[in-house]
Amino acid sequence: MRLTADRVARVVVGLRPYRPGGYVVRAETLGSKRVVHNYGHGGSGITLSWGTSHQAADIGFAGEGRSHAVIGAGAVGLATARLIQLRGGKVTIYAASLPPDTTSNIAGGQFHTSWLYEGSAVDEAWKSGFREALRLSYRHFQAYVGGPYGVSWRRNYFVSDERQDFGPLSQSVADTLPEMTVLEPGQHPFGRRYVQRFTAMQIEPMVYLQALLEDILLAGGQVVVRRFASPQELAALPESTVFNCTGLGARALFGDATLTAARGQLVVFLPQPELDYNLTYGATYIFPRSDGVITGGTFERDNWSLEPDPETTRRILAGAAETSALMRGR
Repeated sequence: MRLTADRVARVVVGLRPYRPGGYVVRAETLGSKRVVHNYGHGGSGITLSWGTSHQAADIGFAGEGRSHAVIGAGAVGLATARLIQLRGGKVTIYAASLPPDTTSNIAGGQFHTSWLYEGSAVDEAWKSGFREALRLSYRHFQAYVGGPYGVSWRRNYFVSDERQDFGPLSQSVADTLPEMTVLEPGQHPFGRRYVQRFTAMQIEPMVYLQALLEDILLAGGQVVVRRFASPQELAALPESTVFNCTGLGARALFGDATLTAARGQLVVFLPQPELDYNLTYGATYIFPRSDGVITGGTFERDNWSLEPDPETTRRILAGAAETSALMRGR
């Protein structure tokens, strides 16, 4: 790993749509419209996108040949739109931003859930729905491996100074974490440390989101670039069914005060094609991709600033240097 300051390509900031109570999939009536909400995925939007979109479509699909509106063109909105098409429906996407300018484009893209909910804020029914969504996404993303979508299998190493076994949540979805095991010192190249190892899919957002949008357009989908200021504007749309996939925008649009920004800052280094694994140590993760080596690990709740912070950049650089040194057995 060559993660030095002179190899930094860019520094970017994204705002995760975080809810202590986890993501929302539910329907409500807005005048003559049926609105299906699908938002609030925290740091797991790409990972859960196909699963929660399946759940949303199950309760909101209006039927073959019928027109549907999808609000938002991030990972969740695009997955919802494509599933509507695959079920035989027509779709129009309304979005203020399109790839490559969505929040999803800034994500690391590891198929792994993170910063999704607070443990005490969800019940067993929500956890059961989450496990279903994760498995649906897991199966769906595999159809995109090896094609032009930027999805591939990747070995993952979570390194720690003390032994940490996989928790109850990971154990309950072990079928989505192949090769899941804990390695002792001497069983890996990371010195006198412990490692949680598993294999997962890596999704490159810049490639994947553009390819998925093109699939939707080729299948007859329409795109309208616009911003909505109130639910009343949604009620005026010609489609009778509306899927709300606005992420953080749902706070202002639908008054969800439990939804807040969880700021994440990334430092992107020049690409290293020879790196074919993901590495996490402490608060720092390193995801090699074709567009650069992605490093980060920040989660600043209630911070709405999109400006890169120099001190945060310095901490990420220091963490990247420390983490990359693990490969030298230090």
